[in-house]
Amino acid sequence: MENALLDLDRKVCIVTGATSGIGLAVADVLAKHGALLVLVGRNDTRGRQIEEKLVRNGLSAVFVKADVADRAAPDAITGAALHRFGRIDVLVNNAGINAKGTALQCEDAEWDRVLDVNLTAAFRLSRAVLPAMVTQRRGAIVNVASDWALMGAPGAVAYCVSKAALAQLTRCMALDHARDGIRVNAVCPGNTVSPMLDQAFAGDDREAKASASAAAIPMGRFARADEVAEVVRFLASDASSYMTGSLVSVDGGTSAQ
Repeated sequence: MENALLDLDRKVCIVTGATSGIGLAVADVLAKHGALLVLVGRNDTRGRQIEEKLVRNGLSAVFVKADVADRAAPDAITGAALHRFGRIDVLVNNAGINAKGTALQCEDAEWDRVLDVNLTAAFRLSRAVLPAMVTQRRGAIVNVASDWALMGAPGAVAYCVSKAALAQLTRCMALDHARDGIRVNAVCPGNTVSPMLDQAFAGDDREAKASASAAAIPMGRFARADEVAEVVRFLASDASSYMTGSLVSVDGGTSAQ
């Protein structure tokens, strides 16, 4: 029998980047375990389809179309959550973009966009949900970082810096709000089967590059999105009630090497 503490019965959960990849898997897992979902994404058509599917299955969800890097997005998202459900219990900062390139190759606009989406948006949305969580004296924020937050990697300077900074934001917010009953943790996935991974291996030699990358992982394969989502569920649930400021690797052993 599953631990009842892992249930998210009637907890209001905001998930950004919820229309594909890890975010979609997180939304699916949280919904199946009783969460009331606020789905956030830029693809309005896809977001409405996911919302309708969940509702047809007897689950509760509302989609909010937003670019998380927009300064107006945090108020719009939190406003929609509070209007629909009256509270905010969990925030999953999942939205993220990748960018290849060394410091010599990364242009200012690309650097700014990656930092805005991967880091600043998570900070602003976390700040926006905090008043509701502080009033409730409980809440959980789960940031989706990366194993590259824990170690260097070549040819992805903006992405690696953004995720490392997100890890530090996790630690700092955890310390700032531990006495408020708010827990802040991060998952650090390795390569995960998703549209982002497909993009990373784009090209005629895609299969060869993907096979070599998977072979370098101690477990010998990429993660499934649902495997990452289950760790997010754990950190969002009361089963992790004494965890805050933790960076949880979900990378098949890569960062242990």
